[in-house]
Amino acid sequence: MLWLIIEEKLKEKNMSIYRLSKLSGVSTQSLSAIKLGQSKKPSFEIVIKIAEVLDIDLNQFKKKGKECTHKL
Repeated sequence: MLWLIIEEKLKEKNMSIYRLSKLSGVSTQSLSAIKLGQSKKPSFEIVIKIAEVLDIDLNQFKKKGKECTHKL
């Protein structure tokens, strides 16, 4: 699931959702919706912004998505 990767990186970087929001330009509401599973397919633009801030290779999202049968 997308959020599991994000959460792992947030912990690794000791970063809050609020800080991610400020650095990425993605609203805390959007991040919360992803976390709660309310946003099952966030826009590619949002995924890129999050990946850039957290230094995540976009292929990680793709691989995890296939494992969890969740496609971006």
